[in-house]
Amino acid sequence: MSVAEGYVIPFDKLGIKDVHVVGGKNASLGEMICHLTKLGVKVPTGFATTANAYREFLNQGGLKEEIIDLLNKLDVDNVAQLKKTGQRIRERIVDSPFQPELVDAVHEYYEKLCQDSPFCAVAVRSSATAEDLPEASFAGQQETFLNIRGLDNILSAMKHVFASLFNDRAISYRVHQGFEHSQIALSVGIQKMIRSDLASSGVMFSLDTESGFQEVVFITSSYGLGEMIVQGAVNPDEFYVHKPTLIAKRPAIVRRNIGSKQVKLVYQEESIAPGNHAAVTKEEVEENERRLFSLSDIEVEKLAEQAIIIEKHYGRPMDIEWAKDGVDKEIYIVQARPETVKSRAKAQVMERYHLQGKGKIIVEGRSIGQRIGAGSVKIVHNHDEMDKVQPGDVLVADMTDPDWEPIMKRASAIVTNRGGRTCHAAIIARELGIPAVVGTHNATKELKDDQEVTISCAEGDVGFVYEGKLPFDVKKIELNNMPSIPIKVMMNIANPDRAFDFQSLPNAGIGLARLEFIISQMIGIHPNACLDFEKLSDTLKEQIEKRISGYANPLEFYVKKLVEGISTLACAFTPQRVIVRFSDFKSNEYANLIGGALYEPVEENPMIGFRGASRYAAPSFKKCFALECEAIRFVRETMGLSNVEVMVPFVRTVEEGKRVLEVMAENGLKRGEKDLKVIMMCELPSNAILAEEFLEHFDGFSIGSNDLTQLTLGLDRDSGIVAGSFDERDGAVKFLMEKAIVACKKQNKYIGICGQGPSDHADLALWLVEKGIDSVSLNPDTVLETWLFLAKELAKH
Repeated sequence: MSVAEGYVIPFDKLGIKDVHVVGGKNASLGEMICHLTKLGVKVPTGFATTANAYREFLNQGGLKEEIIDLLNKLDVDNVAQLKKTGQRIRERIVDSPFQPELVDAVHEYYEKLCQDSPFCAVAVRSSATAEDLPEASFAGQQETFLNIRGLDNILSAMKHVFASLFNDRAISYRVHQGFEHSQIALSVGIQKMIRSDLASSGVMFSLDTESGFQEVVFITSSYGLGEMIVQGAVNPDEFYVHKPTLIAKRPAIVRRNIGSKQVKLVYQEESIAPGNHAAVTKEEVEENERRLFSLSDIEVEKLAEQAIIIEKHYGRPMDIEWAKDGVDKEIYIVQARPETVKSRAKAQVMERYHLQGKGKIIVEGRSIGQRIGAGSVKIVHNHDEMDKVQPGDVLVADMTDPDWEPIMKRASAIVTNRGGRTCHAAIIARELGIPAVVGTHNATKELKDDQEVTISCAEGDVGFVYEGKLPFDVKKIELNNMPSIPIKVMMNIANPDRAFDFQSLPNAGIGLARLEFIISQMIGIHPNACLDFEKLSDTLKEQIEKRISGYANPLEFYVKKLVEGISTLACAFTPQRVIVRFSDFKSNEYANLIGGALYEPVEENPMIGFRGASRYAAPSFKKCFALECEAIRFVRETMGLSNVEVMVPFVRTVEEGKRVLEVMAENGLKRGEKDLKVIMMCELPSNAILAEEFLEHFDGFSIGSNDLTQLTLGLDRDSGIVAGSFDERDGAVKFLMEKAIVACKKQNKYIGICGQGPSDHADLALWLVEKGIDSVSLNPDTVLETWLFLAKELAKH
């Protein structure tokens, strides 16, 4: 072995077996270059210094002994002492000379790497020998330097990388994780730069980072170099790709969220030594670029394909950094490491947080952690203010820095102005098991020091900061001992953001997927306003254009957002059936959408007015209904998620039901074709009374106990005056429900219930089981409780 090979090894000579030699990160790069290049995974070439080179460096001049002595005297929970000790160690490392043999070896391989470009740009990154193992997450603790050119600058960057093994957060993390300082060595990776400063870059995970759902790839992307996303300095674009659909060579993007992407990191014209960190610089992103996605759909799916290949090779969920080259337009993988939080969670133990009260919402942002926390606000603007944070406080900052990790573990929750779901604050919050709300834009302005707040990340994709300390409870549920029961338990789900989480509950699919949430929250525009966009006022056009950022036009936006919501639900629960109810807004609810007031009538009683089936064939709404049909067809036929069935609400007469089926067929959704099942909501007394006649045209009923109760008993369920009389267990209501069950059983057709009744009254659920209902569809928070109640009661019979 040459002297150079003892100190430096090229990536293409490395594999995962070499973790002890070059650390996890560099070993992984070598592994991918050697084994995955032929499968289409592109990894920039480079070389790594060895752990032996690092150890020999420390063995010079008593440096190792001095470091050990300083660390042995350190109390890592004393922030001031930690800061002083870390700084002293780093200064000693930076001031110590490299051994000449290491300098010569780096020089030799840098020249080989650059070939005809003597000052080619490289990234200089750390790779610790205990880093990126499934049992620990060292990621981001050491320094990275980008756009470094020339041998002197590379050597300077290497020195700072060595020193960063003794950053405050790294020292603290090793102590708390039980790693011996002396047992960990550092390798430096010197990797050819990808010109993502001219394109985009980001992070992706081969699972959903919030729920641990492993059938999707989660991708974040922003313009410029990727450090901005990792640091949490930008709110990036986000994409979810369904793996089985992608493998089947079908369109597979099930979610797109556009980020603000206000700044990007780009090259300086000349590379500067890392002592002053000026090799890269921040630039504002032009407004028109912010309103576009930073990746095309083709690029998103190409990235997801690479994530699947990498995950398959390593045999575990992976955390991957990627970059698109603005010159050759290719996508490269620049890092890959095992995901270390959700993949380690116990799948058979479920923790559920539930907020018991609601207060004033002060700020909101991206929800991290699916938990709730409360405490006193401490706003931290810089490192000098870190001591403000005491155990149980809520840490509030513009963005967090890896140097803050020693005090982040004191916090009950974290709130930031900037950042997305893969930023530093989000990663650390998951690791610590605390909630975080990131990307709020204005938390440091709206929140005040010592203010009491509650942070809720248990309500979906949006996290909320509430005024005051609100009560909440936590339930831990063992899933591996669920008793069998003679019916199918399904779920009512409105918000697709919760689908990946809810699918982990015991279930037989979704009995009611409501389009109303998708239309009101994800779209927010009246469908007729999308159809008539060119005829609208300039004010409305401006509102709509802002809303549809990233999409070609309002119609594409409307249909694609429906597709995203429906396909998210479908892919989360496949192969179980997902029954999607066509929109059932009342006229006053549709009027609240952008442009809605132009198209909706003013009704005295919208609850029994222009809603449900009566809309679908009406001239004023027929084209709007066609958009819903188009979305359902795309999900079922183009994406191949044929577990989606449809349900028609509020069908007053048999003739009205037949007309709706005709309109559906005109729009390519013909009952029975391509195994399409069409269920009808049984929610009017007429539906139960004439059940046999309605069932001639539909594949079954889903009882809507809310409307059936109010229309049977003649009371308005929204009226506080008569609300006390509202009870789905009333004899007249049960008479009609039983009639519907008998009719479906007689014709051997599906019969379920998706109303609120069984969620509120476990005894009603038991009665329905005894009457022979096929399924009960419950609110997710009542699934386990109702399931266990039914098992207990049925065991008595």
